[in-house]
Amino acid sequence: MKQISQWFQTILKGRAPLTDPNRVSVLFVCMGNICRSPSAEGVFEKIAKDYGVSVHVDSAGTVAHHIGESPDPRSQSAAKNRGYDLSKIRSRKVKENDYALFDYVLAMDHDNLRYLKKHCPAEHSHKVSLFLDFAPGCETDEVPDPYYGSLNGFDRVLDLIEEAAKGLALHIRQNA
Repeated sequence: MKQISQWFQTILKGRAPLTDPNRVSVLFVCMGNICRSPSAEGVFEKIAKDYGVSVHVDSAGTVAHHIGESPDPRSQSAAKNRGYDLSKIRSRKVKENDYALFDYVLAMDHDNLRYLKKHCPAEHSHKVSLFLDFAPGCETDEVPDPYYGSLNGFDRVLDLIEEAAKGLALHIRQNA
């Protein structure tokens, strides 16, 4: 009965429960949830599967400007060119219960990391970090926002995301 009650409370908070408590869950976060974080969601979902890692993956934004929208068409196109499908992803805002529901809450840049740390309950603060912490060979620790730049920026974002996704998949596999 307690499980049903927890499930119902989760539904009331606007999120379906994670179905497998033994599966690692990862939330990627950027500002609007239309470029970087949905790209990370799509890329990591595929890479985790390729690495044999069972995960639940989602993405969210720190602002509510694009709730319910599909990822930016430029993000979708760049991802599709590399074999990733972002078409089913819809933008949402980070919710209070995300910190409890996810094992990893990964920010794309320092601004979003500050937001997450400010709103994260202390007991979950160890889950929050930068996504590129899992790509130690990168020359940067932030995934840049490609929204106002050229199409090349979307490919650069995918380069960084792919590198960090491989590192994260290895990290999860080694620590499972």
